[in-house]
Amino acid sequence: MIIILKPNIDKQGVDYRSIMDYLARLPGIQVRLHEEVGAQQVLTELYLIGNTAPLSKEEIHTLPGVERVVRVSEEYRILGRHKDDGRATHFDYNGVRFGQDTLHVFAGLCAVDTPPHVEMMMKALRDCGQVCTRMGAYKPRTNPYSFQGHGKACLPYVFDLAGKYGIKVIAMEVTHESHVDEIREALRNTGNPTGVMLQIGTRNTQNFELLKIVGRQLEFPVLLKRGFGITLEESLNAAEYLASEGNRNVVFGLRGMKTNMGDPHRNFVDFSHVPVVKRLTRMPVCIDPSHSVGTRERAPDKILDIMHVTAQGIMAGANMVLVDFHPAPAKALVDGPQALTLQELPYFLEDVKIARQAYEMRAKLADDFSKVNSAVA
Repeated sequence: MIIILKPNIDKQGVDYRSIMDYLARLPGIQVRLHEEVGAQQVLTELYLIGNTAPLSKEEIHTLPGVERVVRVSEEYRILGRHKDDGRATHFDYNGVRFGQDTLHVFAGLCAVDTPPHVEMMMKALRDCGQVCTRMGAYKPRTNPYSFQGHGKACLPYVFDLAGKYGIKVIAMEVTHESHVDEIREALRNTGNPTGVMLQIGTRNTQNFELLKIVGRQLEFPVLLKRGFGITLEESLNAAEYLASEGNRNVVFGLRGMKTNMGDPHRNFVDFSHVPVVKRLTRMPVCIDPSHSVGTRERAPDKILDIMHVTAQGIMAGANMVLVDFHPAPAKALVDGPQALTLQELPYFLEDVKIARQAYEMRAKLADDFSKVNSAVA
């Protein structure tokens, strides 16, 4: 059960003490507090853990200072979309809003290689009106002899160039708690010119200690990619690990499933799960067409497979696209064969716009039909 308190409630006040005294008398119930500090107000939520079935939702709602009571109906207690749950489905970070009704493209380098390539990428994004990118500094690889990323050495110039070209959010994978500290320090040393969305890659979806550590920090939002060899439910529970530790600014990423049934693509494209994740949770949903497809093959209609599956995900309601671009794919140190070129960036963004318009038209059609059907009933 979740108790949502009135905004800006005074934790030293009579109403708050009355609520906590009431909850302290409930046998076998633990209370976990979550606080969301916004620009205008502070929102406080109390999560009741234990056997809450006998508790009266109506009685708790009458307590002074209580705005709403939500009975948890799904396993994902914090991030789940529960019955009669009207909590906000978005979060704001560094001037960018992420929600189930927004769409942002994170085009960029799968792995940072040289400062000139980073600058060319940032400039191209700026010229196309984009404020988000992906930049891989830490790269977990299957082969121990493959390039593992430049790590903290590249962070200063990546952040400086992001600030120079107006990039507000960089999606950047971390594989160890020390990486979070390195990112934080590099941002501080460069004057905080940009923001970072920490990315948990598919190999670390069930690295529970890393999830707990990243979840405890509230400075950076998190993009959690679906695990490549586990069920959707297990991956959603991994996202709940982050939220249970305090950070519920989480985006859920679909990047394809590892199986030969997806051949000749790199992975089996799972973008049909976009609406499923949005129905089960309040998380925005990201798609990663580059790692799903893994090639630059195109259909007879001359459209790249990567762009076809991107459109499929967006028309299903995706809220974020993580896609590989590179100024010189042949020179890329990681995943060059699947990277799109800077010349293709305006074309890709226009195709994304068309797919988004199609989704909005489909959503309006469904809404209109629902209204007519309700009126007839």
